[in-house]
Amino acid sequence: MASLHVSRLVLSSSSSCMRPKAAVSIPKLPKFNVSVPKIPTKKQTISVKEPSFELNGFKESLPLPLKQRRDSDSIQRARLNAVLESVMDRIEMHKNIGDQRNNWNSLLLNSVNMITLTAALMAGLASVKHGGDSVTAVKIASTVLLASATSISALMSKIQPSQLAEEQRNAVRLFKKLRTELEMFLRENEEIYEEDVKEAIQRVLALDKAYPLPLIGTMLEKFPEEFKPATWWPENKQRNPRTGLANGWSQELEMEMREVAHVVKTRDAEEYEKLGSVALKVNRFLAISGPVLTGISAVNSVFIGQDSGLAGIVAITCASLAAVVNTLEHGGQVGMVLEMYRNSAGFFSLLEETLNSTEKREHGQVFETKVALKLGRSLSELRDLAKKSKISQVKANEFASKLF
Repeated sequence: MASLHVSRLVLSSSSSCMRPKAAVSIPKLPKFNVSVPKIPTKKQTISVKEPSFELNGFKESLPLPLKQRRDSDSIQRARLNAVLESVMDRIEMHKNIGDQRNNWNSLLLNSVNMITLTAALMAGLASVKHGGDSVTAVKIASTVLLASATSISALMSKIQPSQLAEEQRNAVRLFKKLRTELEMFLRENEEIYEEDVKEAIQRVLALDKAYPLPLIGTMLEKFPEEFKPATWWPENKQRNPRTGLANGWSQELEMEMREVAHVVKTRDAEEYEKLGSVALKVNRFLAISGPVLTGISAVNSVFIGQDSGLAGIVAITCASLAAVVNTLEHGGQVGMVLEMYRNSAGFFSLLEETLNSTEKREHGQVFETKVALKLGRSLSELRDLAKKSKISQVKANEFASKLF
């Protein structure tokens, strides 16, 4: 048994000695001495200058074309701001003068009617009584008052205060619109070119010409030979042709705008030109009748107290009719109505020109929305109108605009 135990020990020890032993030898890396320079603790300043910048003594300048473009942009922006300031100044001027001329209309109308009716009453008193110094004094006073009323009535007929006030109101509205457009342009565009400034100046000058401030020399003709629409926009001599159908435009939209422009021209514009011509004739008739009636009354008042009493009757009747005519003309503001027709006809002329324009300055859908709102229609109504115009089924009493 002892021998068997010894043999087992020998076998176990031999088997343990026969097991393979795995060893991994890692070569040692050589040591390198790396010296890292110390970062200086002194603060380094970075100075930025326009139009160049410096970094630790190294200077890099902007390219010359970029510098010139930036300088040009700043100059053109300053010029456009100057145009905007002049527009805001004109808004205030036209507003103040419009209020003043509106006061002229009411004050002069009340004054001339009061003078005319007072003179008619005095003429009646003079025609009732005969002889005496008091009757002569009343007759002279009546003649003087009627002559004064004739002069004031002629002046009012010449300048048409109600029409002058309406001109200034339209000028204020259009200058406010121009101010809004310039403010939006300055806010939305980073680059401003000289052409933009020139266009803004032309629009300001066109408004100045359409609605002048002074009365002497540049006042608009109140009784032209024929009725003409107002024109407050500059004439575009050069136009860029439409190329392609980008920017929201399509063949259908192009056709729709052409059909709407046709309806505006054949219906709305022609209708307002007819109404303007009628208003011009009525205003001319009333403007002539008022001074003529007061003048006849003044002449007849001189002959009051003669053998015949016809002079007194004519003087009183003509003076009363003159008061009625002045009330119809200036109290009814026929000149203002004429100016409203003139401005509306100009609006339709501008709209027609814009619809037929060969320029694309804004997105097609935005342009369509603006046209629909200007005409007081929804987009579906505008498209229906274009379809009716295309097949010639527009009703006789239907117009493109639902606002006017």
